[in-house]
Amino acid sequence: MKNKVKFGTSGIRGLVTEMTDKVCYAYTLAFLEYLKSVDAISDGHTVGVGGDLRNSTPQIMNAVAAAISDAGYQVVNCGLIPTPALTLYGISQNIPTIMVTGSHIPEDRNGIKFNKPDGEVLKQDEQGILAQDPPLNDALFDDERLLQNEYLPAINATAEQQYITRYLDFFGKDALAGFKIGVYQHSSVARDLMQTILTQLGAEVIALGRSDHFISVDTEAIRPEDVVLARQWSAEYDLDCVISTDGDGDRPLVSDEHGEWLRGDVAGILVADVLQAQAVVTPVSSNSALEKSNKFAQTVRTRIGSPYVIVAMQAITEHASVVGYEANGGFLLNTAVQLNGKQLSALPTRDAVLVPLCILYQAKKQGCTVSELLKSLPERFTYSDRIKNFPSELSQSILLKMQTGDLAQDAAVFAGLFANQLDVAVSFDNTDGTRVSLANDEVVHIRASGNAPELRCYTEAASYARTQELNEQCMQLMNDWK
Repeated sequence: MKNKVKFGTSGIRGLVTEMTDKVCYAYTLAFLEYLKSVDAISDGHTVGVGGDLRNSTPQIMNAVAAAISDAGYQVVNCGLIPTPALTLYGISQNIPTIMVTGSHIPEDRNGIKFNKPDGEVLKQDEQGILAQDPPLNDALFDDERLLQNEYLPAINATAEQQYITRYLDFFGKDALAGFKIGVYQHSSVARDLMQTILTQLGAEVIALGRSDHFISVDTEAIRPEDVVLARQWSAEYDLDCVISTDGDGDRPLVSDEHGEWLRGDVAGILVADVLQAQAVVTPVSSNSALEKSNKFAQTVRTRIGSPYVIVAMQAITEHASVVGYEANGGFLLNTAVQLNGKQLSALPTRDAVLVPLCILYQAKKQGCTVSELLKSLPERFTYSDRIKNFPSELSQSILLKMQTGDLAQDAAVFAGLFANQLDVAVSFDNTDGTRVSLANDEVVHIRASGNAPELRCYTEAASYARTQELNEQCMQLMNDWK
């Protein structure tokens, strides 16, 4: 498949103009051929399909369904639902599922996420899929478009209802009674489902900011207007919390009672604590309050991306409760977890809905606000920014200079790169880019983007103001490297 649509995390992404019916059909066939080659699907098998609220999604879902049908499998149209809801359905039915979504990226782009019967495709699966070269049925196509648009059957609501029931059963009736919660709906495919869950758990819910057009909400790079909106809504409606998700409902946004958004890597610590996790896995870029809290028997750091988190979780066998989260807030359950005698089954993919439910549940249990709940964690703050149009070759050469393995040599190179304006480097972590711990307990993490000519800088310090200041200082110095 020679085209501009490329594999990203657990699937493909590209401009809508490039994700033609033929391209989406071909990638779906390749995925199915790969599953057949590893005995993960058999003749007549069922495949679930879902999607988000982008204008381009229905057409891509139809192309995916055409490929499934043409390959001899049965299509279950799960409708427009969150990615974790579709994944849960596939795991429970032991069938592959395919989610059409571009997640948080702008509407002029879209994507397809592939799930095996046991969850997300991983890096080794990606190579297997790309190695397939299935024949296309050209009789179905007029140039790049399908000749008909009737491959999707009627919607089967089982997946959505199963996902809702999952949380109603686990938390129990009236678990959130007394809370007044704003749901920032925008164009999240989880917007109505979230309101249903919260209402049935006893909360008073106010729907806010519903949009008829797609809005790109990135939980790691929150739009300034969304910062303002959350504060305004909290004050206007006297809310205990504002919650939202990205486009496909696998990354959460959770605010405190003042409308201040929590960072996803801080929310993840709170959720892991509520669920009494024994082992926690997170990417190297996440807040170090995880380790400093001393709440967990084991913590593991990985490269950035859910496939790396999943592989690391699977490798942990000495603990009964293993969870993971990413800096974007998406929470993963590698094992079932227990709470008040109730069990929540494993769901090893990013989930947004679990995060606010756990945080609010704990706040009610302790009789405190969300901001007071945050005070149970060490005060560590993170901030990130990026330099666009930074040559990838230059990024790699700079990082290699600090990755010799000799602490004194690497520290000297680091000091030179930053013109001796930062504190002394005392340790280096080269898991993904270079994460440098300084003598004053601050952190500078430099990482080249994997799919764009960008150099990213993550900073961590004891106050939010300081982490912003440190990041701005690093960005100014890094700009000089070009």
